[in-house]
Order: sequence, then C-alpha cells, then structure tokens
Amino acid sequence: MDIKNAKYEISNADYRKCPAINVPEYAFIGRSNVGKSSLINMIGKSKSLAKTSQKPGKTLLINHFKMDNGTWYMVDLPGYGYAARGKEQRSQFSKIIQEYILGREQLTCLFVLIDIRHSPQKIDLEFLRWLGEHQVPFAIVFTKADKEGPNAGKKKVEEYKKVLKKEWEELPPVFITSSEKWTGREELLDYIFSINKEIAEGEKPHIEEELKPDAEKNAAEI
Repeated sequence: MDIKNAKYEISNADYRKCPAINVPEYAFIGRSNVGKSSLINMIGKSKSLAKTSQKPGKTLLINHFKMDNGTWYMVDLPGYGYAARGKEQRSQFSKIIQEYILGREQLTCLFVLIDIRHSPQKIDLEFLRWLGEHQVPFAIVFTKADKEGPNAGKKKVEEYKKVLKKEWEELPPVFITSSEKWTGREELLDYIFSINKEIAEGEKPHIEEELKPDAEKNAAEI
C-alpha cells in the first residue's frame, strides 16, 4: 500500500488548537538536525511537505499534515536538545512538546528519530525513559542510514538496543531509514497502515500494550 495524497493543514503552539479530528495521528520528534522534515517529506512523497533547512532548530510549532484525504495525520513536532536556544526558549518548546504528547488524545504513536551515526546519547535515552514512564506508545526511527555503511549502521543499532535492554524489559519497534535513498519508507508505512487497520476494525492497537522501563532493572543499577 502507498499513500494517496498528503497536504499541509495547520501549525500552532497549543495542542488544544490542533485539528478536531477522530482519526489516528502519528507524530515525529527528535533532536535538532536529525533529519525529521526530510523523513516526513519522504513518507509524503514530497520535497516541500515539511520545511527543511541546513540550520537546526527550525521547527518551532506543531505542524499537522492531512494524509489520504484526512483518514490519518502526520505531525512534525519541534526538536529537543538544541543548545543554541536560550534557557527560556528551551523551556517553552519543552512545554509545547510535553503538553502535546500527554494531552493529545488522537496521538496513536510517537516516532522518535535518532541519527544512526551517533552512539547512544544521554538526552535521547532520558526522553525515551520519560515516554515509558508516561506509557506513551512510541517507535524508534534511525535516520541517515546512507551516511553509514550497512554493517556499521547495523552495529550502531545493535549497540543502541544493548543499552536500552539494560533498563527495558521489552524494546519498542525499530526502523532504519534514509531519506536520501528512501530506505525504510515501505516498512514505516506498513506499520502505520497496520495500526490504522486495527483501529478501523475496532481492535486495540498492539502498540498500546504497556511499554515502560523495567523498575527492577533500574533499581538494581542505582
């Protein structure tokens, strides 16, 4: 399956002003310069669906994209961890992100983007832990796979999984992507469409199963 159409709808800083819809919504988030806008454009088969920039930290609002005539939505969230922002601005964006993630009932799955070239970073691990503690359904998307050789990329992913397994009883779904090569697009869409199908048939999406850090493992390391 593939998408029929994709269209930008609205941007705002308040989750309460997001579109009043009753369809699945998939949000994308990650550290600044992780390739988030490029990934959204790849999924939407468009070079201009989401605005890309060589300068990190350009996504400042919650951006909604209507997919397949409004049967589901993609959401581009502000990136986290951009050091060039002042403390007050970082706090503002943190508030926007947290309120959307915890308050948006339509959020079906949060895709957390991680640059495959880097070793596990504290800020990403802490964000994943926060999602688990709040029982937010999420999946990990490794980006920029074209920047690493196939073996090096797989090695980095396995390294990340090894770190996560130290405190997670069950790991979330993992995808490896490249917006340049369109790697992983089919797998991401298959995952999204499978969840949409479950929801349409009145079934509980499997991503809603409890996914959180293992308290015993955490306690053992303290």
